Amino acid sequence: MCIQHQSCDQSLHLSQRFTRALEESISSRVLPPLQGKNGASLLKELTSMWANYKSMAKCLGGFFLYIDRPYRTATSLCDVSFRCFRDLVCNTHYPKLQDAAIALINQDRTENPTDRSLLKCISTFFIEMGIGKDTYCYDDYERAILADTSSYYSRLASEWLALYSCVDYIKEAEWCLKKEIQRVSEYLKQSTVEKLMQVLQWQLMGQTASKLIEKQKAENQDLPAYQELLSRYSSMSLVDGTSASPMLQ
Repeated sequence: MCIQHQSCDQSLHLSQRFTRALEESISSRVLPPLQGKNGASLLKELTSMWANYKSMAKCLGGFFLYIDRPYRTATSLCDVSFRCFRDLVCNTHYPKLQDAAIALINQDRTENPTDRSLLKCISTFFIEMGIGKDTYCYDDYERAILADTSSYYSRLASEWLALYSCVDYIKEAEWCLKKEIQRVSEYLKQSTVEKLMQVLQWQLMGQTASKLIEKQKAENQDLPAYQELLSRYSSMSLVDGTSASPMLQ
């Protein structure tokens, strides 16, 4: 059907049939199980459906392999299959997916049992939803995480200022930064981890610097010890934590 002379070439027709088959599969097999689900159950169902869908699309693509050539189609069959899933599933459910993932991240911060492998799968999913240079799925996810992190640690900083001495505050901030690096490095891209660390350092120390100085003076804390703690905290970087997962770098 694809090697006839130009007037009989069925490449475009077959490409349309391939796309329609994917859309029908998503509508009948993927979307119904996602309805009514929230939180971790939604994320688990999504990652399971995504894995099954990729296997199905790869198998189906084998039957349409001949049209998957640059001179016959402008977009690869792989990109077509990913775009169908993004448009019909990811874009539709994105707000719920984002809220569910961020809720799990905050649950992890409070030391409650959390499936970090699931968070890693969701990050990978959003990365895979980027087709070509179009990476807005993960970019939106990253912005939401950074905004939520900023709010979370801003509230925490206010609580700590009321509870701790200036020295204890810095020790707590140092411990918190190390723990955060260890956690998020397991399921976020390296570039996101670096941005998140900047947010933490600003919220825990940058925003509170003047108040900490006031507390240090009021408490008459030992200045050299106080400055040594500040120096140690400010020199902390990603080398103090665990490197990001290779597949997310």
